[in-house]
Order: sequence, then structure tokens, then C-alpha cells
Amino acid sequence: MNIVRVYELFPTEADCIAHLEKVRWHGKPICPYCKSDRTTAMPTESRHHCNACNTTFSVTVGTIFHQTHLDLQKWFLAVSLVLNAKKGLSARQLARDLEVNKNTGWRMGMQIRKAMGEQEQRELLTGVVEMDETYIGGKPRKGNTGSGGQGGGNKSRRGRGTNKMPVVGLLERGGRVRAQVVKKTDLTAKRLDERVRRHVDTENAVLFTDQYQGYIRIRRFIEHRIVNHAREYVAEDGTHINALEGFWALVKRGIVGRYHHVTVRHLPAYLNEFSYRFDHRSVEADALFGKTLARAVGVQ
Repeated sequence: MNIVRVYELFPTEADCIAHLEKVRWHGKPICPYCKSDRTTAMPTESRHHCNACNTTFSVTVGTIFHQTHLDLQKWFLAVSLVLNAKKGLSARQLARDLEVNKNTGWRMGMQIRKAMGEQEQRELLTGVVEMDETYIGGKPRKGNTGSGGQGGGNKSRRGRGTNKMPVVGLLERGGRVRAQVVKKTDLTAKRLDERVRRHVDTENAVLFTDQYQGYIRIRRFIEHRIVNHAREYVAEDGTHINALEGFWALVKRGIVGRYHHVTVRHLPAYLNEFSYRFDHRSVEADALFGKTLARAVGVQ
């Protein structure tokens, strides 16, 4: 769904509200406070009155649009812009596109990322599954003692000696990806084993990893193949984790090139955003827009 289509399909606030009501209630308004269906429409205010708990409500109550002072059309445009930005969209760029201030743009982006949070995490990955860990954060600058760098202008260390934020990912070849921020203490064999058991169907999957020693015990409960990156990127038997490496490249280029800086607190939300777009990369644009709006009002 591009912005031209948004303007065509939802030219007024009333059109946006009608669409959200159709998505959320399917023609039968439900009070978000007491869950009663004994409601009366208040067309002059685009609200409904609950005859059970004697309160009024709109379709945005309890959604990412709740208590917003912006037109819903701008929210719909924001959803479209974020979905179409493969490498992400900064708060300042979103603010410029929608003619709002940067704080409003940042909040809108974070609310949309909340709707992108995957709710099908209980579905186990199957088939060929790639697993890898990476580290996200910028290079240290002189006088910078914050997290994500070494501080004091020291040369940034590479690999597992870095102070950047560790992220562990699992990718189903041709399918979904699971990426999560972890502590360095979670990069142990025990913790990585637990992560595989939690997200992978060990009876119907083959796990591909690099030669990191933290994966050494995984072969006890799942078929495990290794590619040694010290020698090659693709093993003779075809084992590789290039698909997951490509996803990491997309995330890092988005963060460095678009967002420039992401704190530990908010990194999971940005990972949700990149994972969501990756998981739905084959979904038609209009369908993905509709699915995202449904998530935004708590339907999916």
C-alpha cells in the first residue's frame, strides 16, 4: 500500500474510522471496557455509548491510536511509509513526511513497531534453520563513554570481545526469522541450547551454524551442520548461514544509515520491525497494510 492508495481509499477521517471499525468489530461494536455488545452509535462524534457500563468509547480505545490528536489518515500514511521502507525510516524523516514534530514522529514510529511485534512466536521453525549471533552498536568516538562503544576513543574490538549489544538470530530457510537481544552471559552452550529448543522443531529441522564453540552440544538433540568461516563461507556439503548474514547486514545498514543510534532499551522494537518486514516479504503490499492495521487494533 503506497501513499497514493492511502489517499484514494481513505480520503477523510470518517473513512479511516469506518475502516478500523470494520476491521476491529466486523459491524458489531464491542465496549472495550466491559466487553458488552449493548451499544448505541453516536454518529455526530464518531463514538459509541455502552448501555451496560454507561460510558462512551471510540474504535481507537486500547489501540496504538488511542488518545492521539492526529488525523487517522496521517497514521495510515505512517504505517504505509514504515512498511515500504526496507531499511527503516527515521523519526525525523517520518516527521518531515507527515509535517509533525520529531517527537510525534518518534512516538508514531514506536507505536507502529509495537503493532509489528510478532505474535506467532510459538510456531516452531522447521526445515533448514540457520543460527548465528551478531553485535550491534556504533564505533566509539573520542570522549564517548556510552554503551555500544569502548569509550574514550579506544579502538573498537571486533567479534566477541566487543562491548556492542549481542543479538542471537534463528532463520528458517525461505521462511521466518527470530532475532532477540541477549546478554553476553547468554552466549553459553546451555543458553543457546535452550533457545534452539524453544524456537525450533528439533524433530523436523536441520540446524546450520558457524564454528562457535557455544553450539558444540546442539548435535545431541538436533541434526547439526557447521560451516567454518575461518576457511570458507559455504562448506563442501552446501552448509552456510548466508541468508541470516544477509538479514544481519540489512539490520545493521538500517540502524547505521537510517537511525544512526539505537539504545539497548529500544533495540528489541527495531528488531521486531526488521523481522516483521522480512517475515512478510512475499505478502502483497495491500494485504500487509491490512494485516498491520488489524494488529494495530488488536485483532491479530
